[in-house]
Amino acid sequence: MVYSMYSGEETEGETKQQPVVGKKVDISKLVSIIPPASQLRRKEAKVREKRIRIRYDESTPQGCVKIPAKLAEILGINEGELVDIVVAGRHKFVYKAIVIEEDSINNVYCHPEELREKGVADNSIATVRKHSGGG
Repeated sequence: MVYSMYSGEETEGETKQQPVVGKKVDISKLVSIIPPASQLRRKEAKVREKRIRIRYDESTPQGCVKIPAKLAEILGINEGELVDIVVAGRHKFVYKAIVIEEDSINNVYCHPEELREKGVADNSIATVRKHSGGG
C-alpha cells in the first residue's frame, strides 16, 4: 500500500514519491545573474566621427585620403567611399577613402599640395566622418 498525497489514504498500485530535497540556493546569487532593467534596453552607441590629425603624404593621390583600417572599421568606412574631413569646424572637404594597414588610428594622410592650397597645415586637428551626402 502506498500513501496518496491527495486523499490522505493509502491506495494500491501507486508508488510513493519522495519530495526532492536539495541544498537551498542563495537568492542573492540568482539575482546577480539578472541584469538591471536599465541595461536591458541599452543600445551600443555607434561612433560616427572621430578627431584625428591630418598628415601630409606625397604618395597619396589627389582627391583621396589614406585612412588606417582600424579607424575605417570604427567609422564604417569602406575602400572607395567618400569621407568628410572638417578642419576647425569651418572648412569641410570631401575625399575618397583609401584604407591602409597602420597601427595608429589618430592620423589620416592627404596630398600636401592640395592641403596647402586650402590653407591646412601638416599635423592639423580635424574631424573625420563618413560622407553624409549633404552639401
